[in-house]
Parts: sequence; structure tokens; C-alpha cells
Amino acid sequence: MFNRLLLLLAVLIGISIPHMAKADPADIRASGRSVVRVVLVAKDEGKLNFVGHGSGVAIAPDKILTNAHVIDLARRDRSIVIGIIPSDGSKSYGGFVIATSQGNDLALIQVTDGGKIPPATFFTGPVNDAENVAALGYPGAVDRAQGLQLSDMIQPMAPVKTRGTVSGGRTSRQFDTILHTAPIASGNSGGPLVDNCGRVVGINSFGSLSDGNDAEFGFAVTNKEVLAFLRKTNQNIQTNSSACQSVAELSRKERERDADARAKVAIAKNLEQIKQDKAEEKARLTARNAIINERENAIALAALFLVFAVLAFESGGILFIKNNRNPAILTSAAGAVFIVIAVVIFFTRPSLGDVEDRIKIANKPALTATDTKIETSEGQYLCRFNPDRSRLTVSQVKDIPFDWKNSGCVNGRTQYGRNGAKWARIFVPNDEATVSVNSFSAQQGTFTVERYLLGIAQMNKARDIRGRYTVAQCSADQDVISELEDMQKAVIETLPAQPNERLVYDCEKVD
Repeated sequence: MFNRLLLLLAVLIGISIPHMAKADPADIRASGRSVVRVVLVAKDEGKLNFVGHGSGVAIAPDKILTNAHVIDLARRDRSIVIGIIPSDGSKSYGGFVIATSQGNDLALIQVTDGGKIPPATFFTGPVNDAENVAALGYPGAVDRAQGLQLSDMIQPMAPVKTRGTVSGGRTSRQFDTILHTAPIASGNSGGPLVDNCGRVVGINSFGSLSDGNDAEFGFAVTNKEVLAFLRKTNQNIQTNSSACQSVAELSRKERERDADARAKVAIAKNLEQIKQDKAEEKARLTARNAIINERENAIALAALFLVFAVLAFESGGILFIKNNRNPAILTSAAGAVFIVIAVVIFFTRPSLGDVEDRIKIANKPALTATDTKIETSEGQYLCRFNPDRSRLTVSQVKDIPFDWKNSGCVNGRTQYGRNGAKWARIFVPNDEATVSVNSFSAQQGTFTVERYLLGIAQMNKARDIRGRYTVAQCSADQDVISELEDMQKAVIETLPAQPNERLVYDCEKVD
């Protein structure tokens, strides 16, 4: 009851409750690409007999990490061979042990037959109490329930995924472990325990057995033990220590950021409009007062010339009476000229309707040399990683420098296509099970990399689409750019709704 009241109070007064990233099934599914079944088979007079199996996780395309107890029989009996069964695809591979550590129940297997499996990323940050985790592997209880035979178990299949939480502060006495509640069974040994971002936080080793065969609680070898073991075997692995952020939450924040930016622009425009309106009103009042003064001066001047005309006519009349004919004519002519001048001045005086014309003339900017300069976003950029706006799970980040052209050309060789207000380029490599969508916005000053960790079928589909198009290097030809954009739209339609990783970089010109 107290917790409900506290939550209600927080909502009412707007207290910000820390957000914990929820597990995205796509991330857990992507981490499953690195999980394998480790099968032990005995050769007996040409026949293969199933001995046992466990799970493992790829630390490199051709290296599998598992528990030492999983492969112990194969290490002691040469007649027992190891099979590596990926979670995806149609091929299985052989393997042999290259290192073991009985002290912390770890072993390393070399994959043979040209097998290449997407390596996992290991989380090197703290694993917090009550944190959500998932165990991935091949529990024998599930195999038995499905009635799987050896012929079935040597075929690639997705690992079983179970969820639980970490129970901090408890570990085994033999070596450093993580106690968790994700259900595991015999066969899960050697499989990874992953966080909400799909990063490995430990290797499942053993469990506390209940009355049945499944463990109510599991113990996973910590990455501290894993890294120490791999250092001794001179193995480099993918690691990451960034906090796990939700893509949905980041997207929400980006929408709020964009809305705030638009609101600030709108406010700035309104303030500028108010400032402009005040300036125009001031200019209008100034122009009106000037016109009124000019009208009054014109009327006064016209009246003055009328007075001169009257005086001239009177003087001409007097001279005519005195028989001064020629001076009288000249004086009267001058009076007529004065009348004409007065009429012209009166009718050409400024009109009150001239106010707007004078404002336009007054506000017309003077043409200078700088007015002919075209604003451009072209130039050298340096983009720095922004962790607050990013979801970093598998990549290694560093500053990105590049040369940008308004035509969408990067570094003089890579052409980008239009994607709304941004420029984008999709990369579908042949040697990596990842599709990357890179986008750049010079107006926003951001460079974004979104990575999708895909299975073999999805990757093959994306590669097939990419292969239908011939996309040249940088080109100003609109047909070439249109073909690139068509290819990218077709690939995007095959991708999941959200990426597994989003890297945002803040960019600035450096030239």
C-alpha cells in the first residue's frame, strides 16, 4: 500500500523515476547467434554414439568458450570427438580443445572445417543486484521433451532462452560466480548469461538442483574469471562497459529533443517576428510623421508662392496703370509662374498612402559582396561520440572525421542518398552478419550509425537485394542517386523495427 501511494505521489508531483532498460527480444535473439551446442560423440567401429552435450558461446569467429566439465571426457578420451552446432544456418563443424582451466571451469575450443560464428560481446561493467538476465543454451530436458535424437541435435537450431534476475552478494567458494534465477538444466553448461542488451555477463556453470533435474538457481562464471582465463590464452574478445539503454527510450528522448528544438525555433521566430513588427511599427510611425511634416511644408510653400503670385499680379496691375507696359507684363508673368509652382507643389505633396512604400525602401538591404555568398554545409567534419544519446552494445567507438559534399559524397568515394531530411547510406557486408545504416544531418550536426544484428536468412535477403543494384561511387547523376535510394528503401523494408545498436555522434566543422 505504501509503495502504491509513493508511486502515485511521484506521478502527481512529477518526480522522475529512473528508467531501467527493458529486454528487447531482438537483442536476446541477436545474442543467440553466438551460442552453439557442444556435442560429444564417441566413434566405435564406424558408428557414432552420443556421449553428451553442453553449450558454448563464440568469442571469435573460430573460437568457442564453454565449461571445462563439458569437454572433460573428450580431453581424456581421444575416441570422443567434439561437434560444434551453430544456432543458425545449415552447417555443423568439428572442434578440438586448445585450453582448459579446471579451477574456474572454463575451456576454449578451436572450430574446424572453416566454421565462422558471430562472436559475442562481453559486458565488463558491474552486474547489479536484481538485474534482469537471460540464460541461453541447450537444456537436455527440452531435448528429451521434444524427443530429439542425435541426428536432430547435430542440426543447427535456436538456443532455449530463459529469464531471471541476479541475486547479488552470493557466489560459490570455488571461483567467482553470479547467482541468478534464470532456469537452467543439464545441457545449459557453457552457455552465456546475458543482460538486457544481449551482452554476456557470465558463463553458466552449474545449478542448485530441485527434486527434478532442472536447477532452481543457476551459477554463472563471472567475466572477471573469463577475462583472466582468456588473457592466459592470448585471446582478444569484444567487450563493452556502457550502461544498457533502451532503443525505445532513446527514440522517445530523441522525439522530445526534436520537439524541444522545434519549439525553440518557433519561439525564436515569434520573438523575431515581434521584434520585426515593432521595428516596422516604429518605421511606419516615423515615415508617417515625416510625410505629415513634408505635406505641411509643401502646403506652406505652395501658400507662400500663391502670396508671391498675388503680390506679382498686384504689382503688375499698378505698373500697367502707370503705363509701364513691359514691366507690368513681366511681373504678371512671374505671378503666373508662381501660381504654377504653387499648384505643382500642392499636388505633388506626399500622400499618406506612401508610408508602406517608404518602409519597404527603408528595409531593403544594401547589396554587398557577402550577399552573393551561398551558405553551404560542405567541408571537413569531426564527429564525436555522444554516449547519452546512444545505445552502445557491440561496437568500439572513436571520433569520425570525414569530408562532406552537398551532393551526398563522403570522402570523395562513398555516395549517400536522401532519407527524409537526412542523407543515409546502408552497408551490407559479405563477411559480417550486420547491416549498418549510417545517416548524416548537417543542419542538426549529427552523424548516426544504427546496426542490425541479423540471422543468416535475413542477411542473405539483404545481400540479395543489394546485389540487384549497381551503385557506383560518388556521382552527381540523379539517376545513380535514385538507384541508391531505391536499393536502400528495399533493404530497410527487410530490417526489424528497431536496431540493436544506435551510435550518435555530435559533428562540427573543422575547416
